[in-house]
Amino acid sequence: MKKISFLALILLVRFSVVSQIAHHHSITVANTSTIDLTEKPISITRKHFVSPIEKHLFPQLIDQHGKEIPSQLDDLNNDGQWDELFFVADIPAKTTLKIVVKWLKTPPSYPIRTSVRFGKRISKDTPVQAQTSDTFYANQLPKLIGYQPYQTDGPTWENDKVAFRHYYDGRNAKDLFGKRISAISPENVGISETGAVQDNYHVLKDWGRDILPVGNAEGLSVGLGGVGLMADNQLLRVGVTANDTVHTIESTDFKIVTEGAVKSEIELKYHNWTPTANRTYQLIESPTIWPGMYAYQNTVTFAGLEGDETLVVGLPKVATEHAVTEIKQGKFIALYTHDAQSYNKEFIIGLAIILPIEAYQGYGESPKTGSFALSYFGKLKVQNNTALRYYAVGGWELSDDCFKTALCFETYLKKLMMQLSTDVLVKVH
Repeated sequence: MKKISFLALILLVRFSVVSQIAHHHSITVANTSTIDLTEKPISITRKHFVSPIEKHLFPQLIDQHGKEIPSQLDDLNNDGQWDELFFVADIPAKTTLKIVVKWLKTPPSYPIRTSVRFGKRISKDTPVQAQTSDTFYANQLPKLIGYQPYQTDGPTWENDKVAFRHYYDGRNAKDLFGKRISAISPENVGISETGAVQDNYHVLKDWGRDILPVGNAEGLSVGLGGVGLMADNQLLRVGVTANDTVHTIESTDFKIVTEGAVKSEIELKYHNWTPTANRTYQLIESPTIWPGMYAYQNTVTFAGLEGDETLVVGLPKVATEHAVTEIKQGKFIALYTHDAQSYNKEFIIGLAIILPIEAYQGYGESPKTGSFALSYFGKLKVQNNTALRYYAVGGWELSDDCFKTALCFETYLKKLMMQLSTDVLVKVH
């Protein structure tokens, strides 16, 4: 009886192992360039896995040295099944990374290196609650309803290096949070002890703080990587200022597309943006972040363009009089400033936007006053229903001593631009 029990136990253990590991795939990622790639983002769509993958299985990626590579599955179209396998990897020059994919029934656990934070209160007297989606209507401007409904004025997204936020309350500017730690900042940033919306993030904490002014009493910039259009010799802001009571956008949808260990993405859909009496547009933005860079990626798509518009991407100059510097590297043009350009000029910050050369049409400077003010901006050729992708960078001296000097910040930008310019060859077996 003991022998039978022991044999049954062996079979049970073997069955358990087999049930945990359903089947394998392998992936090769080839870096044919002469530069080392650091935390290179790799996205593989579901269709590239030729053999079928059972539902409710999770990938475990192991490289040729036996090292596990954190990854995640993303359902990008919200149809209930994953569309993308995403991970970041170090790939030396002229090297092919070989990865075994084991499909497990239990998801592996990885350190959290990206995050999205979004909270809302439904009335002035109710506490903020975390949410994953929301719709903001034209009649809900804070000036009209008498209070700020959103934690940190809108969503924040971050990685292990830096954090950003979007003024979802109608202003639609993009701001910069400097980080002093690699861990994700607290969930209660921007909330009081009673759950009310509170501006408590302009004070230096162990994790960091909001460091970038995006406007003043005279005018409002579109922030770091905020967008607008140029048409009829006018700069058109996607949204309004804090003192406005008439919105130019009928409604705006927000949702968290994905939030995971190595990638977070949000989506903003602007419905019927009417900046002038004879122009109405639709716009989708998709800010995305992954580990290892002092930047986020944004993808914008317009509809309703009449053909005479230029996309403009903002670089705030609220706290600097320095001229913008333009540099070219790989497939990109970067516009940057480097100065003591935090609140009260306490800290040195390098700010940059990285724009695709193929769409680049130069840069300009906005007026000092008005609804689209205090900005440098890059100009990009834009077409209906055609996505444009660019990057916004923020380097704070307390995040890295390197950013204290313009030379070091520019060196970082050039390296990042080459990393982003270098394609890899990915095959699934």
